[in-house]
Order: sequence, then C-alpha cells, then structure tokens
Amino acid sequence: MPGRSLSVPHALLALAVVFVWGTNFTIIRVALDEMPPLLFATLRFAFSLLPAIFFLKRPAVPWRELAAYGVLIGAGQFGILYVAMNGHISPGLASLVIQTQVFFTIGVSILINRERPSGLQWLALVVAAAGIGVIVWHGGGDATPLGVGLTLVAAVSWAGANLIAKRGVGANMLAYVVWASLFSVPPLIVMSLVMEGWPAIRDGLLHASLATWGAVLWQAVGNTLFGFAAWGWLLTRYPAATITPMALLVPVFGMATSALQLGEALPAWKLIAAGLVLCGLGLNLVGPQIMRPFRR
Repeated sequence: MPGRSLSVPHALLALAVVFVWGTNFTIIRVALDEMPPLLFATLRFAFSLLPAIFFLKRPAVPWRELAAYGVLIGAGQFGILYVAMNGHISPGLASLVIQTQVFFTIGVSILINRERPSGLQWLALVVAAAGIGVIVWHGGGDATPLGVGLTLVAAVSWAGANLIAKRGVGANMLAYVVWASLFSVPPLIVMSLVMEGWPAIRDGLLHASLATWGAVLWQAVGNTLFGFAAWGWLLTRYPAATITPMALLVPVFGMATSALQLGEALPAWKLIAAGLVLCGLGLNLVGPQIMRPFRR
C-alpha cells in the first residue's frame, strides 16, 4: 500500500469525486419534488446494475462482502438519506452532516485494531458534536431532529461500506459497485412498497419529468458508477485516514451549490455549525499525527 500522501493524479481523482458528490445534493432535492425518495433510490441502483452487470465479470470477493456493501450503500446510506432530504433537512446541511461518516469510519477502524483514541480525538468528537447540536437547535425548517438523526444513520452506513470496500484490494471497483447494486435494489423495493405504497410509486413513474429522469441517471452514472467505484478504488490503495479527509470538501461544494441554485440561506448559525463540524472532523484526522511525537 502506498504511503499516506496522495499522488497528484489520485488527489485530483478524489477531488473530482467529492465535487460530484457535493453538487449532487441540489440535484437530489430537485428530483424529490416529483419522485418518492425510496423509489428514487431504487431507480438509482437499478440503473447502476443494468445493463452493466451483463458486461462486467463479478469481482473476486466473497458474496457476503458484496451483499453487505450493497445493502449499506443502497438502503442504509442513500435510502435513508433521501428520506431525510424529503422535507426534513436542507441539501446544504445534509451534505455537512453526512460527513460525520469520517468519524464513524475511523472510529470503527480504531475499534477493530483495538487502538485507544487520544484525548485530542475525544476533543474533536466534542467539537463536531457541538456543531451538530447547533444544527438541531437552530434548524427550524432547514433541519428537523428527525432529519439530522436520519442523516447520521446514513453516515454510519457509509462508514460501514467504506470499511468493507477496503477489503476488496485488487478487485475491479467498477464491477464491485455494479455487482453490489444487485443487493441494493431488493431492500429498497421492499422499503418503497411498504413505506410509500404502490399508488405513490405509480404516480412517481408516470409523472416524472425528463429532468427528474436525468437526475436518476446522474445518480447511477455520476455518483454510483464513477463516484463510488473511484472512491472504493482509492480506499484499496491508501489508508482510510488518507482518503476520508477529502470528503470534508463535500459540504463546501454542497452548501455553495445549494445557496447558488436553490437560494438556501447561509445565516451565521449555519456557518458556525459548519465550522465546528469541519474543525472537529479535521482535528480527529490529524490528531494521531499531532500526538505521535509526544508518544515517543
């Protein structure tokens, strides 16, 4: 595995991924005006699966890993995130709160490796939690407690998927994402039928505009096939602590795009919350490096 520093080409690839992910929150919000969230998520992964699965060989990883990744990314991350964004949290704040996946990814890694978090990392958690608290306190129509809670659950799911993807060293990550989508679609279909019902599904399919169908395709091609394949590929080549900090740029793109395209307000409390969360996440990531000289 390479060292901790990203090469320039790989850094640009990671930057392209986080740009696509960040600007995508505005696209999601627009599409949800015409399509139920779980149906939207189902179509995203259905188009990620078909027809690509007929042209890509199944990667040489256990079925259980493909299944776990598919369920976590499909139903766990995006199914829940889309529900949260359907009136419970604004695109800009969703792009911020979802980045707590950095904490969860590194936190689970620490548990697996039986490491003890440093005092600086605990401080980082408190700082980021304060930012989330500001969002809950001031959220109003921008973020309800339910919306924040659902987005945090989505972040936990993303963290779990990150750790599973790291085990796919040497696998074709595009094929990995496509074949994992085989396990994303069934639970999303069931969730959509149970929670949204057939009438809402039928109306969503019949009345969606070309712009909404374009958003569905962009979710599949831009975000899933490109974004998660590239992200997974990078995770197999670098430590999680090297790749995951790049995701801190997602809310920068997300909040800026939402403000420019949707007119989402950026009052002082929202900027303070963003600063606290990003500072906490950043401190959590650099904490081990800062403390290393004092442990010698």
